[in-house]
Amino acid sequence: MLVNKNKFSFTRLTFYSTYGLWLLLFVIAPLMLLLWQSLVGSDGHLTLQNYQTFFVSGTYLTMAFNSVWYAFIITAVTLLISYPAAYIINSLKYKQFWLLLIILPTWINLLLKTYAFIGILAKTGPINQLAESLGLGTHQLLFSDWSFIIVAAYIEIPFMILPIFNSLTDIDPVLEQASRDLGANRWQTLKNVIWPLSLPGVKSGIQAVFIPSLSLFMVTRLIGGNRVITLGTAIEQHFLVTQNWQFGSTIGVVLIIAMVITMLLTREK
Repeated sequence: MLVNKNKFSFTRLTFYSTYGLWLLLFVIAPLMLLLWQSLVGSDGHLTLQNYQTFFVSGTYLTMAFNSVWYAFIITAVTLLISYPAAYIINSLKYKQFWLLLIILPTWINLLLKTYAFIGILAKTGPINQLAESLGLGTHQLLFSDWSFIIVAAYIEIPFMILPIFNSLTDIDPVLEQASRDLGANRWQTLKNVIWPLSLPGVKSGIQAVFIPSLSLFMVTRLIGGNRVITLGTAIEQHFLVTQNWQFGSTIGVVLIIAMVITMLLTREK
């Protein structure tokens, strides 16, 4: 028994040590480096000038508002599509198979999916070809707000459906049947029984969609073009174009704070 106990303790120590080292190297250290860079000026001295510049600049405050606004719209659109989809899939006979079909697109590289939509929405793409055949002419579908929202929502939908589906599967079918036996119709049962019990999945889905949507930059650049400017694209510009890592780090810290606030607002109480 003593040998087994020592072996278990050694295994647990190895696991926690490896996990702690991974967190230190790939989570804590990058965050500390980002925070340090945001507090350093161009002369190498500690300063809050970067944060002052951000919060007094109308341009960057507009970018922050746009980031939150677009993330909110993407999350709302995703939720409106995903909840009915998850509810319907949960009621099907081969629900695991249909769920797999929903998850499959996540195995495809994000850049490939984005370029696929560029081909679909292009002037020579299938949508414009169909519109032209119907006598509607061709239209500029790319580089617009709505095209960016549609593509971003499509990419995020599986991450909203999965937690909602898991919450729905955890609901005891007896509760729904009892509601119907007590005289509630399907809508009343959904509103007063299913929806409240599935809220943990909805909150998890909101976190999984809203937080990444705050920092989108590749989809923003390729689909939205210069019409959609968010903090994600600003970070890309400061790190890769202007080489102003200090200010790019400042924007990154602001985004992380926004993400933490989102997690606190949607956490389980």
